[in-house]
Formats: sequence, C-alpha cells, structure tokens
Amino acid sequence: MTTKEHGVGIAIKRIGDKLFVEMTMIGKLTHEDYKFFVPMIDGAINATPDVKMNMLADLRKLEGWEPRAAWDDFKFGLEHRADFNKMAFVGNKTWEKLSAKIANRWVSGETRYFEDRDTALAWLEDDD
Repeated sequence: MTTKEHGVGIAIKRIGDKLFVEMTMIGKLTHEDYKFFVPMIDGAINATPDVKMNMLADLRKLEGWEPRAAWDDFKFGLEHRADFNKMAFVGNKTWEKLSAKIANRWVSGETRYFEDRDTALAWLEDDD
C-alpha cells in the first residue's frame, strides 16, 4: 500500500511589529491536518493581539480537501478574517486563482494571486 503525501508545511515568524505565516499545502488535506496546524496559527495570533498577519498560502501541490477539511478551512477563514493584513495565494490552477478572489471578499486585508512565490513574497514585504 502506498501512502500519498498530504499535509501543511508551516512557518510562523514575527518580524518587528508584523506576523508572517507561510503555509505550503500538499496533497488532499484532511480534518486531522487542520487539527494539527490551526492551533499553531491560533497561538501565534493570540500571542500578538495587536499585530495583523501577512500570509502566503502556496497551493501549487494542493490536490483539494476532504469534505470535513474544506469545512475546517472555511471556519478558519471566518474566525480570522479580521486578522489579515495581506494574503498571497501562490498557485498554478484556475480554481486557485478563483479562491484568491473569493477570499478577498471575506478577509479584512488585501488578497492577491501569484504564479511565482518570489513575486508574492515581495508583495507581502512591501509596506506601501
């Protein structure tokens, strides 16, 4: 039996008065994946209540979500919609570009879609 890789690689950094979260989503995400990484992000947000977060979500290796994980993703977005300053989606599929447009409607900060990670990082680091 072959186990297919799935999950979320996560980096959380505090740089001065900014919180930066980078997530790399891999494979088909499960509810268990969300149970693992959401508390990490929640902890970082709770430890820095006056700081807005910049997030990079790398979706290039994402294959989708199990139904319960999709619900977890939706709940996470709703719970933290006011915590985002900027959110960059990096992808290579049409549905990923659409996800960025949808997210722009429910988060307080700005969202953008990129096909290149370095360009996304430059946008997130730009204070203008």
